Amino acid sequence: MGMLYRKQYTMPIPPGATVTERDGKRVARWRLRNGQLRTAVVVDCQDGRIRVRGQSRFYMARFRDGNGEIVEVATECKDKIAARAVLTKLERQAELIRAGVMTEAEGDAAGHASLSLSQHLDAYERHLTAKSGSPRRITMLRRRIERLGRECRFSKLNKMAAGPFESWLVAQAEAGMSAATRNGYRESAVCFANWCRRTHRLTRNPFADVPRADQNVDRPHQRRALTEVEMMCLLKVARLRPLAEYGRQVIHSESGGKRSPRSRATWRREPLTFENIDDAVERAREALKDNPVFLGQLERTGRERALVYKTLVLTGLRKGELASLTVGQLEFDGPVAYAVLDPAHEKNRKGASIPLRADLAAELSSRLTEQLDEAREEARKNGKAIPARLPASTPLIYVPSGLARILNRDLAAADIPKRDERNRVVDVHAMRVTFGTHLCAAGVPLRTAQAAMRHSKPELTANIYTDPKLLDVAGAINALPSLACPTDADASAVGA
Repeated sequence: MGMLYRKQYTMPIPPGATVTERDGKRVARWRLRNGQLRTAVVVDCQDGRIRVRGQSRFYMARFRDGNGEIVEVATECKDKIAARAVLTKLERQAELIRAGVMTEAEGDAAGHASLSLSQHLDAYERHLTAKSGSPRRITMLRRRIERLGRECRFSKLNKMAAGPFESWLVAQAEAGMSAATRNGYRESAVCFANWCRRTHRLTRNPFADVPRADQNVDRPHQRRALTEVEMMCLLKVARLRPLAEYGRQVIHSESGGKRSPRSRATWRREPLTFENIDDAVERAREALKDNPVFLGQLERTGRERALVYKTLVLTGLRKGELASLTVGQLEFDGPVAYAVLDPAHEKNRKGASIPLRADLAAELSSRLTEQLDEAREEARKNGKAIPARLPASTPLIYVPSGLARILNRDLAAADIPKRDERNRVVDVHAMRVTFGTHLCAAGVPLRTAQAAMRHSKPELTANIYTDPKLLDVAGAINALPSLACPTDADASAVGA
């Protein structure tokens, strides 16, 4: 027969408490912050200090579990009658396990069934944090599961089922959610349910048999690779556009009504194009000749943007990975320069060494030398110690947070369409597609290209990150051996 009790504890005497004698015992009296009066017995400790003895507000249950061992479980009940009902339920469950009617795993799952989904998510979040998971990914996983809990009515673990989840996926597909996003929700749900099964919160994964959507059929955001000519145009525009923005000509429109021809509403700036950007730069230099400091800042901004694009295309780094690189992660000594990518900033959390082509390494080295010269000049002006080198934590390249918006404007100025005739898009991640495509076009073996892209499967490199439009399929076919049909004379000679 189990028993109920409330745990006792001791704590230091609260500040402002008064100690008096009552019925031969010392008691302490004090007021809480809300004004309530508390009284507790004072006890002597072995080290000579005095403390007050308190009692938990919640009941604990002690009973023998299904293995015959005495265990203690918190009932989370303040009322003794309610706590007795919880104890009765636990003892009955233990009897079913001892009789073989219920397995121990089913008993554990039944014990977790009364908890809300948010409580399990709290434990799941702590588990992912202990595994050093990305905070951004942990937040995303929690938000996805919380959305499923609200919209599929999964208030508790025993409410989770494949049927409502599949119906929700169908409804989202009809509402326009892409296959990749639906698969992301499925992956989040499966991972959470697998963790619940491993921690004996569930006996099985209810989402294990939910089918994945075919992303090859439904890919609304398909990226394309840039050609070599387009990359050269983009680099030129990125380098010149910050300065060229200050040299755009004014275009006056026809004034109508009572508006003056000089009114701001009657004129606008000429848009930048690949043909007029050089002239705009010259006009900007002339306009800003009396402000050399600002002129230098604009030129430096252009060089940095062009270097960002070039680094993305020649390394295959993702935007966040490039932004995470610091000076201390560069290795210029040795036959091949490379950057060491920390596991915490890589998508697969393994870390990698990223080789740098000689011309890119030279540009990065030149940029760091320029930064060091600027830091030394700043130290001289402020009377500080002249640094011998840049701090190891100095960012390698400044990657602006609005890079996607900046790229769109650079594409427009370079006369590069954002979407092609097949509705494929050019965005920041398309730089990585460009990297993989040009590796394949250069004849790099698939296994080598897979290692350069840091993909777990070669199918990703060959199918997702390779643009077939830029591959020389016709040239590959022409490289096949000639199979001309033999003439009658040739056939006779062969037969002889």
